[in-house]
This record gives sequence, structure tokens and C-alpha cells, in this order.
Amino acid sequence: MPRRPSVPFALPSLSQRLVVPVVCVSVTFIAIVDGAITTVALPSIARQFQLTTAALDGVVVAYPVCLAMAIPASAWLVERFGGKRVLLVALAGFLGSSLLCGAAAGLGQLVAYRAVQGLSAGVLFPASAALLFGTFTPAEQVRVSRYMIIPQQIAPAAAPVLGGLLVDHLSWRWVFYVNLPVGLPAVLFGALFLAGDRGGRPARFDLPGLLLSAGALGTVMFGVCEGPNRGWSSPAVVVCLVLGVVLLAAAVAVELRTAHPLLRLRLFTDRLFRDTNLLNLVGLIPIMGALYLGPLFLQQAQGRTALESGLTTFPEAFGVLLTVQITGALYVRVGPRLIVGLGLAGVSATLVLLAGCDADTGLWTIRGCMFLFGAAIGCFFIPTTVASLATVDRADLAQATMLNTVVRQTGGALAPAAVTTALVLGTPSGAAAAPPVAAYQHAFLALAAIAAATAVFAFTMPDGPARAAARGDAAPGGRSTLPRRRRDRVDA
Repeated sequence: MPRRPSVPFALPSLSQRLVVPVVCVSVTFIAIVDGAITTVALPSIARQFQLTTAALDGVVVAYPVCLAMAIPASAWLVERFGGKRVLLVALAGFLGSSLLCGAAAGLGQLVAYRAVQGLSAGVLFPASAALLFGTFTPAEQVRVSRYMIIPQQIAPAAAPVLGGLLVDHLSWRWVFYVNLPVGLPAVLFGALFLAGDRGGRPARFDLPGLLLSAGALGTVMFGVCEGPNRGWSSPAVVVCLVLGVVLLAAAVAVELRTAHPLLRLRLFTDRLFRDTNLLNLVGLIPIMGALYLGPLFLQQAQGRTALESGLTTFPEAFGVLLTVQITGALYVRVGPRLIVGLGLAGVSATLVLLAGCDADTGLWTIRGCMFLFGAAIGCFFIPTTVASLATVDRADLAQATMLNTVVRQTGGALAPAAVTTALVLGTPSGAAAAPPVAAYQHAFLALAAIAAATAVFAFTMPDGPARAAARGDAAPGGRSTLPRRRRDRVDA
């Protein structure tokens, strides 16, 4: 009897419900830390290259501009080559460009490599989200998101502290090298255990759509990022914003008339998808704006150190981590409409409290406000993310997550621009460089007004389909499997 051939060593089979979150957590942590840690190193980079800190503006701006330009192509790439390939290639590109950033010999090289980082991240974020939400059913996504939110909160809080330690004790180059110890194991783990799919045969690549959408997003992002620094009346800013709006209008017109568009804008005809994205676009302005404004108030208006500032804003993360566990448990029962509306109302109320702080307000009072602020925004992230995909067909998942990323990145970019503009308007002409305390108070009130208006809109969101999907009562695309009479009560 012939001997059976020996079986080669086989890797243990791991559940994708474990593998996918591990990879996605690593990706999220790396990308968020990189975005938050770079600014800490700018003074040291300026000294290394004998430049002023202002001259390093390109290092900061190149990343979000290129990220925005790469996002539109991400969904097509996932559909064509599969989520595993796209995610791992993008992560490898991100890590490689991080290594090159750390080894840069001059400002030009550093800006170029930061641009490559941004291009990689523009594909990385949507591919990671598509892989994550494609692995779990709508009923499971709420539970998974309760754990995915943890690195999203820890990363921005830890990044300034980590960046300061690396710059002080090693070199500014290590703020880029630090991505490798986390990223390389993630690439290896994903390559070995992620379930690969060969992708499909999507329609012909929509090159006009890419050129118009990438040009629009890139120019708008540049204008928004540079507006507070150069002034909103600066010719470069005005030209970029006007050109971006024109290109955006052209992109919308072309994509709506294309049989197989790169951007499936028709997804916005679904009210739940449209409303949740509007909430993300506008709601992120007061949320991210307050996180940007808080350290400025502490360090400039109160004269606190960077360490005191970090320790004072850090309780926000504890508030988020506490609330997301509660909202995750309540999501199916009460739906996203009530959770998001009350959360934004809490954001507005907390910002009013922060507007009452002055130069003599104690740190523990501000820490208490930041904890309440975190508890309020913990009601925002998970419900809007999960509900936005509740009525989306599985075939459109990559497109939907890509459009979600575009909206979130835009809202995140508008936040510091809105805060800086409010501070400039609140500073008397001819005053010292630092805005007065009243300017910070007015900025907090402006953010509170935006949050209150967004809360009112949140209470009009239709969340019946979202609750049905979370219970497992909806077919793909949000079509309920409930009897018609019961479905009418659910959708109310």
C-alpha cells in the first residue's frame, strides 16, 4: 500500500471574528497615534533642519490633503482586489513611509514621505472599516464597536505623552519609527490568519470620477487646513476653496450620470445613511473642536504646562469608555435616535459649563467637565457608525464605509478651522498673540450652539430600520423580514 504523502505544517485556524478585530484595532491605533504625535516633534524637526516651526507647515498639511485624495479610490480597490490584500498593502505602505520619514535627510524628503503616508492612510481607513463591518452582522456590530472604541480613545490621549518621551530621550525620528513595532506584527498576523478573498470584477475604473473627486477633496482640505494659518482672505486659501467647490460640483454631476461611478452618491438617497452622515459632518465640529480647544485654553489662557494639560483633558477618555458600554447595551432597546440626540444635548450643556471657566478655574473642575464631555460624546460615535450601515446592501459596504470616511475626515478638518476662526474673531485687533480668556469662552459657546442645533436634527432621524437590523430582523439592504403590520410600528 503506497505511503500517504506527508502533510506540511499547517497554521492553526483562527476565527475571523477574532482575527479581523485584532488587525483593525492595530490599524486604528497606529493611524490615530501617527496623526496626533507628529505635532509634538515639529520644534525638534525645525531645529534639526535649521528652520522655523512655521516653515514645517507642509509636514502637517501634506498628510490630510493626500489622505483625502486617496479615499475615493479605496472602495474600488477593495471590490477589485479584496479587503485583505488592500489592507495589508496599504499598511505596508504606511509603515514603509513611516520608516522613510524617520530617515529623511531634509524637509523636502520629509514632506514627500508624509504625502505617501497620507495616501496609504486614505486607503487604510476605509478598507479596515469595510473588512470589520463585513465580518459581523448588524446585530453584532454594536457589541464589537464597544471594544473598537477603546484604541480610538486611548491613542490620541497617549500620543502627546509618548511623543514627548521619544523626542526628549531619543530623537524626533522615533515618532515615525514607533509605528513599526505595532505595525509589523499586524502585517505578519494579517498575512497569516486573515481570510483572503480574490475580489471581484467591478465595473471599469472611473478615472474622471477619481480625478474630479480627488482634486475636490484635496483642494478643499488644503483650504480648510490653511485658512486659520494664512487667513481666510489669503489668495491661496480663497482659490483652493473656490476651486474645490467647483470640482466637487462637477464630480457630483459626473458621478450621478455615470453608469458605474467611483462614488455611489445615490447611497445618500437612503434617509438613514444621509442623516447619520450629516450628523457626523456637523456633529464632529463641536466634538473635535472642543478636544482641540481644551489644551489651548489650559496652556495659553491658564498658563498650564503641557503635562498638566494632558492630565486634565485625559478624563474625557474615561467618560467615553464608560458610556459606550451603556449605549451599546441600550442601542437595540431604544435605538440610535434617542441616544445620539441626548448625547449631543449633553455635549452642548458641557461646553456651556466649559465656557464658564476662566483663568482662575481649578484643574479638578475642568477635569470633571472633561469627564462629562467624554460621557456625552460616548453616545455619539457607535450609534452613528452602526446606524449608517444598517440599510446598506452588503455589495455596497465598501462604498458606504468609504463615503463615511470622507465625511468624518471633512468634519474632523473643519473642527480646528472653526475653533481657530472663533479665537481670531474674539481677539481684539492689535492685541497680543495669545487670545484673551473671553475669546476662549466665546469659542466654547459657539461650539455649544452647533452641538445644540445638531441635537435637534438628531431627534428627527428615522431609527426604526436601525433597531430592526440590530435585532437581526432586517434583510440585506435594511429590508425588514418582520410582518408588515409589526414593521409599521417599528419604523415609526
